Amino acid sequence: MFNLVVLTGRLTADPELKTTQSGIPVTTFSIAVNRNYRAGEEQQTDFINIVAWRQRAEFITKYFKKGNLIGIEGSIQTRRYQDKNGNNRTAFEVVVNNAQFVESKRDGAANAPVANEPASYSNADASDFAEIGGMDDDLPF
Repeated sequence: MFNLVVLTGRLTADPELKTTQSGIPVTTFSIAVNRNYRAGEEQQTDFINIVAWRQRAEFITKYFKKGNLIGIEGSIQTRRYQDKNGNNRTAFEVVVNNAQFVESKRDGAANAPVANEPASYSNADASDFAEIGGMDDDLPF
């Protein structure tokens, strides 16, 4: 049997790192995930609850903020609890096994001022690089 969830969505709030009584880092947050829709239909969005533990929680709270696009791979977990009125409830959430960046730093900060960074593989275009001359066609491999 499989319990595998793969989601891409935007964080609805800044994730906050908390610690359990036994000292384990944890964060809970939700992401907005658009559903597929047909022409003429209104687009719908689902808000999925996510929980991350330990190093994954630390990674997410350090590098992701509200509105950032995030890729999540994990599994669905259910929890049963009683609300303050004594009613039995069930919570569904995705437990993170892996979290990834889905957009570039530049894409995620479209409205932020652009710093004068030196050209690199991640932020350069073709005009930032020069042709290397004098290469010999007789390569040893």
